[in-house]
Amino acid sequence: MEAKAIISGHTELVGLMAYPIRHSDSPAMQTEAFRRAGIDCIQLAFEVDNTTLEDAVKAIRVLKMRGSNVSMPNKTVVGQYLDKLSPEAALIGSVNTIVNDNGVLTGYCTDGIGYMAALKNEGIDVKGKKITIVGAGGAATAMQIQAALDGVGEISIFNVKDAFYARGEETVRKIQEHTTCKASIFDLNDHEALRREIAESTVLANATELGMKPYEGITWLPDVSYLRPDLIVTDTVYAPPMTRFLEMACEAGCRYMNGHPMMLFQGAAAFKLWTGKEMFNV
Repeated sequence: MEAKAIISGHTELVGLMAYPIRHSDSPAMQTEAFRRAGIDCIQLAFEVDNTTLEDAVKAIRVLKMRGSNVSMPNKTVVGQYLDKLSPEAALIGSVNTIVNDNGVLTGYCTDGIGYMAALKNEGIDVKGKKITIVGAGGAATAMQIQAALDGVGEISIFNVKDAFYARGEETVRKIQEHTTCKASIFDLNDHEALRREIAESTVLANATELGMKPYEGITWLPDVSYLRPDLIVTDTVYAPPMTRFLEMACEAGCRYMNGHPMMLFQGAAAFKLWTGKEMFNV
């Protein structure tokens, strides 16, 4: 079905603020969902990084936008410019969705919800099981905490010892304090630990930027021998749809999933926050 976008003087705007972001499928998806729901609204992508983020958030109020999605590198810093945070966004320390309620901006985090929904949609049950997630940024933290809240038994987090490593340590503390899940963090350069934790896991997830522009063809995984055929491999990257990480999963005979389903389901959760409607019922 051909979508005909009709812009009027009453058309509302939802943003998508990130850098880079021109590759995103979200504006097309959200705009089509608005159209199907009979809502006069569109989503546009804006290349915004930490240096311009504060002004961009102010524009949500000034332009009376309905809200905005937020992606890398803004998720973990945008909260300071908002009026309120939802409980899960405060716990995760990351925001990917902003709702403008008559000038009051509230931050939410639907990334983890989207990831867990994507697994469930594929018939993948991780309740009570062990998973390994590489990364400690905004999306990674959301996935880790939501997985713990949803009943995953154990989570192993890997990250290089950069500025985000301390964030990963804080995530472990939060999981231990607020859930029944066991959590640990390891240096990504500790290949012996990486091999061991992957071998014990049901799911291995990449939640880093490696694989997307400008890091195409790059992965942190040393070689295919770390994988096994019954391992489920997921990537948060969806452009390109087949990263080097997923190519290695394919070579090892693993079941794999790129970031597109996660993007779809987190987008559906954001759509409901903006409209009160279920995306898949419109």
